[in-house]
Order: sequence, then C-alpha cells, then structure tokens
Amino acid sequence: MNMKKYITLLALLFIGVLTGYSQQSAYLFVYFTGNRMSEEAVRMAVSLDGYNYKALNGNQPVLDSRVISSTGGVRDPHILRSEDGKTFYMVVTDMVCGNGWDSNRAMVLLKSKDLVHWTSNVVNIQKKYPNQENLKRVWAPQTVYDKEAGKYMIYWSMKHGNGADIIYYAYANKDFTDIEGEPKPLFLPANGKSCIDGDIIYKNGLYHLFYKTEGNGNGIKKATTPSLTSGQWKESDDYKQQTKEAVEGSGIFPLIGTDKYILMYDVYMKGKYQFTESIDLENFKVIDHAVSMDFHPRHGTVIPITGKELKRLFKAYGKPEGL
Repeated sequence: MNMKKYITLLALLFIGVLTGYSQQSAYLFVYFTGNRMSEEAVRMAVSLDGYNYKALNGNQPVLDSRVISSTGGVRDPHILRSEDGKTFYMVVTDMVCGNGWDSNRAMVLLKSKDLVHWTSNVVNIQKKYPNQENLKRVWAPQTVYDKEAGKYMIYWSMKHGNGADIIYYAYANKDFTDIEGEPKPLFLPANGKSCIDGDIIYKNGLYHLFYKTEGNGNGIKKATTPSLTSGQWKESDDYKQQTKEAVEGSGIFPLIGTDKYILMYDVYMKGKYQFTESIDLENFKVIDHAVSMDFHPRHGTVIPITGKELKRLFKAYGKPEGL
C-alpha cells in the first residue's frame, strides 16, 4: 500500500472512531403510561425501524420514581444524546397528578453514559429562586443544545397565579445537575395565550419549536428561529396535528438514513398515540397504519441509538419477543 492510500485509510478510520455513535440502527422510546401513581414513571421501548416498538422490562419502570423525584412520581420524559455522543440527558416533570394539576414545582435532571445507570437531581424552582410564591406548576421540561451558547438549554412551561403558561429556559450546568441563572421566557406567542409541551429540533439553520396551544384552539403549532434566545420567532398559522381530537406532548425525531421526520403526539382523551411523517417539518401525513406498539405510551420522546446501545439495553432488561 502506498503512503497516500495509507494516510487516507487512517483518516477514514479516525473519522469512523469520532462518528461511531452516528452509526445508528435502532430507536429508543422513553415514556410514561398514565395518571395513576404507579404509571407515573419512566419506561422504555425499542424499535428497529422507527415504526414498530416493543416495551423493555415487561413495560415496567426502568427507574424508581420514589428515588429520583420529590413527589414520588414523574411524567413527560425527554431524552437527548450529547453532542459528542457519549452521554445521555433526560429531564422529567416531578409530579403526581393525584395531588392536582397545580401541585408541582420541580423537575428532575438525569444523566447516563450507558442508558441503564442514571444519576438524578431534583430542581425545585420555587425553592431555588426568589419571588416564586405564586408559582402553580412546572411542566414538561426538555433539553436542546444551543449551538450559539455552546451549552445545553433546558426549557419548560410554568404558570404563575392566573397568568398564562409560558415556556421558560435556563442553561444546565456543566455536570447537568442543576440550572444556572434566572429562568427567562423562551417563547411568547403573539396572541399572549398559554403554551406548553415545547419540543425543539434543529434543521437547516433553524430551530423548530413544536408546542401545544392552550385556551385558543388547542392543538400543536410550530414556530421557528435561527437563534434560540433572540426572542424572534416566526409562528405558523396552521395546526400540525392530523386529528380533530385533543392532543398534547408532541415529539419529533429523524428517521435514520432518510430525509423523513416523524412527529408523534398523545391523543390523550382517546387513549391513543398518533404518528405522522414529514420531509419539510411543515406538512405531515398520518402513518398510523405502519405503526405498532405492545404498550400504550403517554407523552414521551424517541431518539436513534446504535446497535451496541440496543444490545446493552437487552442485557439489562431482556430482549422483547419479536425483535
């Protein structure tokens, strides 16, 4: 082998090592299952194609809510892979709905290197910050990497007194054990109405925020911005859900090796979950006919994972039949 070919081969091998985590071949779905305290816990499922999912651990919790939360229950799990591919961040609502929809003040930040073993920290907004006496609820936290700031941003909705639910943000600290600085509004819709369940994905230089409107034609809308903290958002006029039923908890993820994205959401009044597909993040078509699950999820998220990570999950929780 001549020197030029040798150097080229070494370069390709080096790139392969750096981007090995991007050789993704499966999907991980984190979710909770209902409003009973036993259902307010993190569960996991996997898929080989993004359409057909099998629950891990017999559809039982993979984390003990009583250990990781301050209320004994967690909801709305969101999972994100770090930029270097080596760490996973998960955030959840620290809440037992049996205590009331205006009962929670905290979220939980979790971190893992292997998707099996997690460290956790409770962040109670009311206790952490002054002037939060009239805080009613802290809902549906999620994490996104802010490319401009070079930090992980946590964003969630809060309601104070009789005001609207507003999506706020703060940056996670380096260890992902707490948030830094005062929470600031991330997105304020032009109509001034409530919005919750924000979900952000980055594509072609824009951050696309999918969110649920409250009190004004409830449904899922989208807003975009090139800069997360600019306060400058372009709102879509149409609703993105493809049903007339009430929906919440949208989650969007890319299909491996394609230009397609799946937008899924919780049709919570009907006990259903709907999957839709898009290539432009604007127009979505229902693909429920192609989707199967051996469990019923509530508000959750999906990320692509590698074959190695899938095997690690099988080793920890058993391989579901049919996979």
